[in-house]
Amino acid sequence: MQETRIVLVTGANQGVGLQVATELAAKNITVLVGSRNLARGEEAAKTIKGDARALQLDVTDRASIAAAAERIRKEFGRLDVLVNNAAISNTRKVQNGLSLQEYAKISLASNASLDEVRAVWETNVFGALAVYQAMLPLLRLSSDARIVNVSSGVGSLATNANPAFPYHKFYGPIYPASKAALNAITLAMMIELESTGIKVNLVSPGFTKTNLNGYEGTESVEDGSREVVRVALLGPDGPTGTFTRWEQVDIPW
Repeated sequence: MQETRIVLVTGANQGVGLQVATELAAKNITVLVGSRNLARGEEAAKTIKGDARALQLDVTDRASIAAAAERIRKEFGRLDVLVNNAAISNTRKVQNGLSLQEYAKISLASNASLDEVRAVWETNVFGALAVYQAMLPLLRLSSDARIVNVSSGVGSLATNANPAFPYHKFYGPIYPASKAALNAITLAMMIELESTGIKVNLVSPGFTKTNLNGYEGTESVEDGSREVVRVALLGPDGPTGTFTRWEQVDIPW
């Protein structure tokens, strides 16, 4: 009898993370709902039909990450899929009631808050790397492991270098550059794991209407989660080293 897959989704108490966790649990998968705030994670897990379990996980806290990894080791003995989804886009936009256009004006390379850059990169870049390092030993114990890093099209250097790209003028050192850095770190993961059976993929959920962008996105969480879920469900013969938006739609690095 095939073992139930064990999947960890970080930042899964809301938005794309919650939708991904919901859809994966519907596939008879045990989903660990990673949440910085355990109470919110527990509330989110209650809304999911299937085997969904809240897991306290603050990707900026090494002790929290280590405790989460130890719990997974004790309860399951392995991890089959890691979905690095936890991310923040800013620390000033919502607090100051700014639109995306207004926020873009104070997020240029010349005037971006270095404190804000550090805060966003701490979650989106260093957090993803820290979780990868902690969970890799557990992934190595799976017979079919996969890492799905949730990135963004605004992190594509090739795309953003094109003046015709609709979000060309929005590229800055805070959120967009953090996703470009995540892509670079993901490439390092891909190269490190080339000789193993562990697959690594990058996925962009698109401009999804979530708290990440103050709900100014243009796509639903269902559409935004579709490719993340598809890639997370790929089997051992599925591809590695891809950066996609939709099935068969690659994003330039």
